[in-house]
Amino acid sequence: MTFSIVARSDDGESWGVAVASKFLAVGSAVPAAAAGVGAIATQADANIAYKYLGLAHLDEGATAQVALDRLVEEDDGREHRQAGIVDSDGNAATWTGSECFAWAGGTTGRSGERGGYAIQGNILTGPEVVEAMERAWLTSGEQSLERRLLAALAAGDEAGGDSRGRQSAGLLVVREGAGYGGHDDVAVDLRVDDHEAPVTELARLVDLNELYLTASTPEEQVPIDDTLMFELETLAKADGKESFHMWVGSENYEMRVGEGARPAWIDQRILDIIRGTSPEQQS
Repeated sequence: MTFSIVARSDDGESWGVAVASKFLAVGSAVPAAAAGVGAIATQADANIAYKYLGLAHLDEGATAQVALDRLVEEDDGREHRQAGIVDSDGNAATWTGSECFAWAGGTTGRSGERGGYAIQGNILTGPEVVEAMERAWLTSGEQSLERRLLAALAAGDEAGGDSRGRQSAGLLVVREGAGYGGHDDVAVDLRVDDHEAPVTELARLVDLNELYLTASTPEEQVPIDDTLMFELETLAKADGKESFHMWVGSENYEMRVGEGARPAWIDQRILDIIRGTSPEQQS
């Protein structure tokens, strides 16, 4: 029902899963990951317990292959299962049971000294889906893990993907302290549960996640002086809000405010959106 990629970044700091399927809310069922431990995808006639048991095996020191072997050996329905797993060291393993619907299969490999990946799918248009995903993964090494996973997923989708069609997609990436405010390890956790073009929609959400929830670089920061604040207040009131701060909250925009002598600032990309001058709004 699904095609997925499970991977560790080449720098050894991130783990993640990207998945798509002609199945409602596939992102709720397939992926699981824990920073410093590993990541896993369970699919086909998915055994959801694989997620928690697999991560537990990894946390106890098992390699990806040993953890997957344990999951399969203890499961009477193993021939109907498919899974991919990567461990804390970037070792990867994949399993496709003999009763998975065709085309079904997978591959594993290394990308750099510390990175590793497992790609797998079932009910696919053919092996070209997995092959395209692997090529996309291996040629995108300069990008972040979330972007590499998304690129691989998009390549598989373009190569044919699920032979039944498209419905949902999901992306999960973890790395230590990467969550909102640094209070957990979830860098990206996005799902498209029911959409005619789920991978394309997932890419749009990844862009928004990066815009709103990741730290701006110094080059992207625009100080809010009196002139700019007057403009922002005017735009906010024209939209029916009491103040710019109220507008920011209602529109999901982020404005960072400095402490002490440091001025408030806003990300130039968000400022362009507020002004209606961003490239996306011009197209």
